[in-house]
Amino acid sequence: MNEILKKLDKPVLTRFDVPYPAALVFNAGVAKYNGKYVMMFRNDYGSFEEHRLDGTNIGLATSDDGINWTVAPKPCFEYHTDEIVRVYDPRITVIDGECYICAAVDTRHGICGGIFKTTDFDKFELISISAPDNRNMVLFPEKIGGLYTRLERPMPVYSRRHRDRFDMWMAQSPDLRFWGNNRLVMGVEDVPFANDKIGPAAPPVKTEKGWLTTFHAVVLDPEGGKNGWENRWTKSYTAGIMLLDLEDPGKIIGKYDEPILFCNRDFEEEDGFRKSVVFPGGMILEDSGEIKFYYGASDTVECLATADVNDLIRLCLEGK
Repeated sequence: MNEILKKLDKPVLTRFDVPYPAALVFNAGVAKYNGKYVMMFRNDYGSFEEHRLDGTNIGLATSDDGINWTVAPKPCFEYHTDEIVRVYDPRITVIDGECYICAAVDTRHGICGGIFKTTDFDKFELISISAPDNRNMVLFPEKIGGLYTRLERPMPVYSRRHRDRFDMWMAQSPDLRFWGNNRLVMGVEDVPFANDKIGPAAPPVKTEKGWLTTFHAVVLDPEGGKNGWENRWTKSYTAGIMLLDLEDPGKIIGKYDEPILFCNRDFEEEDGFRKSVVFPGGMILEDSGEIKFYYGASDTVECLATADVNDLIRLCLEGK
């Protein structure tokens, strides 16, 4: 891992911190809202010891410093309809004083991306839902050219000859409900440390030089064996970083060609559900210039790493 990124020496949230049934606590969205750090985390509940999962809900935690978290006494979100089976992997973006949550939505007819709105993290309004198959959506924190903008990862299995080969796209909307102006931002072939799929990670943050943006990158090893609970796990997830143009966010103006984040601590791999997986879901730019990266590790715990924003921009523009 590049020395620019400094990891906390233990997770910031685990199943032991949750006051209701919890087995895997990870892939959280994090934002600063009304003077507090707010985290919505994915909670897969069941039995960690028996390697059994019974369902998924989304928990809420708050913090004064972004490091020490207090979990609310019950889950804040679990959404079901006749069509929607599960909502998970939340990403929080604050726009004009309201919180918008992008999340993966499992339906009876495919995986979709959903956008929900809340002001109190108690009541959530479903704003829009994509057609299958699409997920990993993140919103930019302001309109660009008068339009809301999101990054997303469609999953075109049929046109990819029935295999993973998923890329990062962009879409825009006048109202968060109707989406168009679809555009490819980056393909798998553009990332030296991916051979399977890429896509958005945490919502972008605005800097003077451009939109600082994380992305996930997946390597498939067909020879992979048992790396976690399952009999076979053949993928590893890392995260990269790039800079997008402020006025044209579909244009990459700088990208670091090595992973910025990957598993290399015992607490990230030990007894993990799926080892060799990191996934940033929250990125906060502090007034001091520090960037906080919140990331799930091994689909099991939620962790934190920090870096200086100027160092990250330099990585993107100069590669060092």
